[in-house]
Amino acid sequence: MEREPMRIREGYLVKKGSMFNTWKPMWVVLLEDGIEFYKRKADNSPKGMVPLKGSSINSPCQDFGKRMFVFKLTAAKQQDHFFQAAYLEERDAWVRDIKKAIRCIEGGQRFARKSTRKSIRLPETINLSALYLSMKDPEKGIKELKLEKDKKVFNHCFTGTSVIDWLVSSNSIRNRKEGLMLASSLLSEGYLQPAGDTSKAAAEGLSDTPFLDLSDAYYYFPDSGFFCEGNSSDDDVVLKEEFRGIIVKQGCLLKQGHRRKNWKVRKFVLRDDPAYLHYYDPAGGEEPLGAIHLRGCVVTAVEDMPDSKKYDGDNILFEIITADEIHYYLQAASSTERTEWIKAIQAVARTGK
Repeated sequence: MEREPMRIREGYLVKKGSMFNTWKPMWVVLLEDGIEFYKRKADNSPKGMVPLKGSSINSPCQDFGKRMFVFKLTAAKQQDHFFQAAYLEERDAWVRDIKKAIRCIEGGQRFARKSTRKSIRLPETINLSALYLSMKDPEKGIKELKLEKDKKVFNHCFTGTSVIDWLVSSNSIRNRKEGLMLASSLLSEGYLQPAGDTSKAAAEGLSDTPFLDLSDAYYYFPDSGFFCEGNSSDDDVVLKEEFRGIIVKQGCLLKQGHRRKNWKVRKFVLRDDPAYLHYYDPAGGEEPLGAIHLRGCVVTAVEDMPDSKKYDGDNILFEIITADEIHYYLQAASSTERTEWIKAIQAVARTGK
């Protein structure tokens, strides 16, 4: 029986049309032998597929100066496919895995994450996939927190110590030393991801063990909606409930109107459940002027507006494309603020309802 290709990575990316200069969000799946893209995540049949055999990848791609974080995949038949990620780390992760998949095909090897099962002598009876699901259990699993370190706020993450504590309490291990080996295996297999300089340095081999049993070493689940904010501020996270959802982020942005294409300052409030970005008149008023439904949306940075007069010279723009393919253009006050909004919106889009 023929083995199905492994799903290496999947998620929403913005893809350029093959015939027209249109960019649309697609659910993209990286397999061992190719890339499939779907109109929606729930679709059963892909809109297209790019074989990786004989392909090459170019990143960063400068073919579209107005769009950031683009990479180009050139198929064996010299057909170019352009994909845009939401931020730098996401683009680099896709490019890294695609390059590795191409190398595996060229070398006649099977794609595999670096495994530590043999080197740390884990029992074959341990099912890492089942253990991962238990760790993510909303009631009995590891609690995801908002942690602050070095003037950065890490959302939807947890400490190395809490991972080992959980493994001990769940009777998955006999002692903390054994827990360190098991957590290292989870990290190597991609079930855990390092967040912050301390845990990243250890994962790259700069410590005695790839996983750290420390309270200042942070980790997250790869599909948790993790994001890091560059600066801690009381205005970034307001802990109150309104419209059923917790406010994740709020602040003033410039928004382009859909009809007159004029720019106006609006106060934006980002909520996690349901996943909405409401906008208000900054001069006052309790009722929102409108709302953007974020579930299934794609958000990306852009450098210029198509067929539109820019508001000012700074041009710190980003674009939200909803699941219904409605485009919203917003402008932040700085590149740092734009990055914070993009990552916060992307996290809510993944985890909110």
